[in-house]
Amino acid sequence: MQPYAFRYGRRKSECALFRRNARMTNNRVLVLGVGNLLMGDEGVGVHAVHLLEQKSLPPEVDVVDGGTGGFHLLSYLQDYGTVVMIDASMDGKPFGTLSVIKPRFATDFPRSLSAHDIGLRDLIESAALLGPLPNIYLLTVSIPELQPMSTQLTPAVAAAVPQVIAQVQSILAAIFKNEAL
Repeated sequence: MQPYAFRYGRRKSECALFRRNARMTNNRVLVLGVGNLLMGDEGVGVHAVHLLEQKSLPPEVDVVDGGTGGFHLLSYLQDYGTVVMIDASMDGKPFGTLSVIKPRFATDFPRSLSAHDIGLRDLIESAALLGPLPNIYLLTVSIPELQPMSTQLTPAVAAAVPQVIAQVQSILAAIFKNEAL
């Protein structure tokens, strides 16, 4: 599944030059949801960005369904000054637990992020080889296990999605408040 930039209806290929210029000014923010919608709770990041897109967001924010991740997401990490990532995590915490970290290095990412084509840690390590990393906020929702061939979230994980939306909005408000100073 190719990522799709919801804001302004532009696909990744249509806004490459725009995003390249945005990285230079470092004032654009990407909200990136990753996960597999066909594996139940594992798709919580994608479910969250689909709902987040319906919210009023600052014009400097782009929302992208990153699907199952992969190296095709590398350009996003190079083109944005700040990236807010949303993903599922099999971290042993109670199901539906929202965790927020601000990793500075690839090793700061949890080991047990759920399975995609490549893990977020691999993606970050690759991006670090290509240049400076953006400011990253990682929101994870604890899931019990992978659920093959299910498009529904379990009740505990579904209940966490509004918390994810509120946390993203809080992070964005703090980012733009600091820029105004």
